[in-house]
Amino acid sequence: MPFWTKRRGGALALGLAAVLAASAASAQTITVVREVDSDRYDPHRSTARGASEVLFMMADTLVALDFDMQTIQPLLAHSWDVSDDGLVYTFHLRDDVQFCDGRPMTADDVAFSLNRWIDPETRSPVRWRAGNVAEIRALDDVTVEYRLNAPFSELLYQLTQSFASIIDRYNVEELGDDFGVRGFNGTGPFCWVNWTPRDEFVLQRHEAYSWGPPIYENQGPAHVERIVWRIVPEENTRMAAVATGQSQVTQYVPYNSLAMLRATPTVDVHQSDAAFWTYFIGFKIDRDMVDDEIVRRAMVMAVDQQTIVENLYFGEVEPAFSYISTAALDWDPDLYADLIRTNREEANRLLDEAGWVRGSDGIRSKDGVRLAPVAYGFTGSTWQNLMEAVQADLRQIGVDLQVQLFDATVAWGRLATQEFDLFGMSFPYISAGDALNLYFRSENMPTPNRMNWNDPLTDELLDKGKSAVDDETRFSAYAQVLRQVHEAAVWIPLFHEPMTIAQSTRLAPVRPHNIYGAGLYKGLDLRFLD
Repeated sequence: MPFWTKRRGGALALGLAAVLAASAASAQTITVVREVDSDRYDPHRSTARGASEVLFMMADTLVALDFDMQTIQPLLAHSWDVSDDGLVYTFHLRDDVQFCDGRPMTADDVAFSLNRWIDPETRSPVRWRAGNVAEIRALDDVTVEYRLNAPFSELLYQLTQSFASIIDRYNVEELGDDFGVRGFNGTGPFCWVNWTPRDEFVLQRHEAYSWGPPIYENQGPAHVERIVWRIVPEENTRMAAVATGQSQVTQYVPYNSLAMLRATPTVDVHQSDAAFWTYFIGFKIDRDMVDDEIVRRAMVMAVDQQTIVENLYFGEVEPAFSYISTAALDWDPDLYADLIRTNREEANRLLDEAGWVRGSDGIRSKDGVRLAPVAYGFTGSTWQNLMEAVQADLRQIGVDLQVQLFDATVAWGRLATQEFDLFGMSFPYISAGDALNLYFRSENMPTPNRMNWNDPLTDELLDKGKSAVDDETRFSAYAQVLRQVHEAAVWIPLFHEPMTIAQSTRLAPVRPHNIYGAGLYKGLDLRFLD
């Protein structure tokens, strides 16, 4: 039984399962295939793209981000005011919003949600995105005051993210640790029906929904009755599902299938470069072996990004030598010439001089320690292929990378531990500040700062950039951090990826939305043509 069939006080509402059974024959269902799942669907506790993909459909935020990834639009708040000093944001809420169970949303729900996000007991890995908060409170049923201790120029952008989703406080209290695992009561255009981990997530249309962001011609209810998010790890199976119409849309498009899909009459392919997504392998820099900057630098030099791009991605992505795209806001062009690039001869020289000696099998060791660091990553074809390519490159310099891949429902927990030396990850961002504040703040250890980068100067510079009220100060602070972390060889950058969506021609054209790499965002434009 779906969680929101229960009403407070013990009364029962019509179960969504019964609705589905009664209308199954006529239901318009869109099936979305994707490569990986999330570990949970609690907006404050998951940084997985898989979680955000579904949360954007089940929940709303105070404000929305337009397709240009720059313009802030109304959503739950129809307007807002900002004080001259940038410390007080006053949000004026719509008065017609309902949760999936029919309860009206008020300012108390907004204050509860945002305060839960920043509460240390929640242990949110992304609480920094809320800014340096002094107080968040409801002034009345339709007004929320958001007070900061320091200006935060990106606050409105961060409030568009799924982490700032408005949730039902009664639902949180009722489900406890199972919130986002057994149920979720949101205000979004779709409602939770059922989640079978590693298999599928079923959503049903929220019939009362009429407050979608103005970026959509249709602001609700959604055109389709049901959306099924189905996990299909195998690339060929995903593509066959789209090509044959078993699935109507996916953003998990293997690059070796792009040419085939573009030539398939029943499939359309759309791409967008409006935001940035970067793949990398990070070092946990306080672990034995990789705590040596020379070893890390040699390993970065061993990886041939250009060959990876050509062999695995058919030239459809951009090789990455930088940690963020050079087109992102506040990238420092002066850093470009100093980036570490593929140079195996130099990598071997560095390891030789550092005393790492090759054995009869070609693998190096030093003081009886074999140079065989352990890397964690996600199951699925993407990371399996990437890790195998990097593993082969590292053997060229005598490093025996030990790869362990986990299903996403397990991986996020394993990646919060201290038991690995490297990890594979990818992430979305729109600016240097967005990326650097996410990964390099000391307070974000052990996740998402899985590198254990703990540097007071970095924290000071990030605070300076985050609270800057002018472009020059912000750029200067972030440029210094970019140089710090690149020179320390904290990551092996791999490639920068555009947003790609493959869809059935039975659907109206889908415009990719790059917010947190979610692709389909609210899903309000998803509809069949026939």
